Amino acid sequence: METTERKVRVRFAPSPTGALHIGGGRTALYNYLFAKQHGGDMILRIEDTDSQRFVPGAEAYIIEALDWLGIKFDEGVGYGGNFAPYRQSERKEIYRKYVDQLLADDKAYIAFDTPAELEAKRQEIPNFQYDASTRTAMRNSLTMDKEEVDNLIASGHPYVVRIKIEPGEEVVVNDLIRGKVTINSSILDDKVLYKSADNLPTYHLANIVDDHLMEVSHVIRGEEWLPSAPLHVLLYRAFGWEDTIPRFAHLPLLLKPEGNGKLSKRDGDRLGFPVFPLEWHDPKTGEVSSGYREAGYLPEAVINFLALLGWNPGNDEEIFSMDELIELFSLERCSKSGARFDYEKGKWFNHKYLQKKSNEELADLFAPALVEHQVNEPDKARLARIIGLVKERISFVKDLWEQISYFYIAPETYDPKAIKKRWKPDTPVIMQQLIELLSGIEDFGSAATEAVVIPWIEQNGYHMGNVMNAFRLAVVGECRGPHMFDITEIIGKDETIRRLHTAIEKITPAND
Repeated sequence: METTERKVRVRFAPSPTGALHIGGGRTALYNYLFAKQHGGDMILRIEDTDSQRFVPGAEAYIIEALDWLGIKFDEGVGYGGNFAPYRQSERKEIYRKYVDQLLADDKAYIAFDTPAELEAKRQEIPNFQYDASTRTAMRNSLTMDKEEVDNLIASGHPYVVRIKIEPGEEVVVNDLIRGKVTINSSILDDKVLYKSADNLPTYHLANIVDDHLMEVSHVIRGEEWLPSAPLHVLLYRAFGWEDTIPRFAHLPLLLKPEGNGKLSKRDGDRLGFPVFPLEWHDPKTGEVSSGYREAGYLPEAVINFLALLGWNPGNDEEIFSMDELIELFSLERCSKSGARFDYEKGKWFNHKYLQKKSNEELADLFAPALVEHQVNEPDKARLARIIGLVKERISFVKDLWEQISYFYIAPETYDPKAIKKRWKPDTPVIMQQLIELLSGIEDFGSAATEAVVIPWIEQNGYHMGNVMNAFRLAVVGECRGPHMFDITEIIGKDETIRRLHTAIEKITPAND
């Protein structure tokens, strides 16, 4: 990747209008990987100029979500830095200066058209847009004398400032993912840059001014912003900042699991997977949306999953640490087309990362769940050993209870299918014999017990599968679980024998 001599500086600039979408998490990740790879800085900027859509608690949520994902910033909201403030709502005076500059240089104009007047134009002119072909027929500083303009402003009449786009100009955006994108300025409208109603700029102006002042070298963002890129290039030109225009990279969309259309929260609700990093409680609707953290995903698994949604490492490997991702990441290997959100693959990643954790780490993570199930386990080493026997079977820590509950709670019911298949009329007699055999074993370790029981089955000519599965059914409640003698070693001789007695009493052989 060719970068200019400028220091690499990127920004992630979410708007506090709700929870951080997992697609926003991926955008933040790609910015982070790019910055770290080039020894650059990453800025967290909060773009809160849209006062109508502001949602209380959203900013704090976004910061917590990024922190949970392990995406760290060098400067910005909550981090400080030399270009503060990093909240756009605190930069009003800065923006006003640049609005005035555009007006003075005839690069923008003031428009007084009311919403009703604009709607009337839309009804009158099909596909109406405010541009070079229509602005001369509108109420603005281009069609009104200065005195009238000044009087309207002085009287408090609401107005907006629009960029003055000249038609017929070829605007080139050199995108690091998509290559050269050329747009004719004639198709662009005179976008609103500033609104007097709240004394705030729109996204377009604030974004350009901040990126320039904060010395942003690369803008890496979602492809939904690609149509706005020509306008942003024109704004840089209008300010005379052509030499410091950042390099653009527009990332592919995250698509629905079916591959058709942009991934939305409704897809998650419909198919049962989160689309937000953390659980989100919407203060306006009261609605609660699930989060990857609360669903039991490890942040490193989510990061690995997100990294491969729209980027490929150029090899067949799939498991990467953050450091490995930093080393390998390149914008050139980002896809131009959308990436299908395969949530089952996300579960697979979580499974893989759980396997990488030590039994002791998993025991620590699972300990609160034991308390919830009213199980007291003072022996952490015992819990770790139990987890080690079953962890290959789980994708989430919460799945452990289903896999290990029988170590702590004797079965009260027994799998009917297993009874029908394995509990024959002579099984109670054989199980009674097994009890007597086990009672005489002094070393109840796994290997020692197996060395006694297996030859006994063979010497008596019993059906190995039926006897061992009946044994398992009595101890576990169904025919599943790790090595049988590992189970009996952990629960102990007395508990093993007690469960055999109970099964003999409770299980009635099925009628074949």
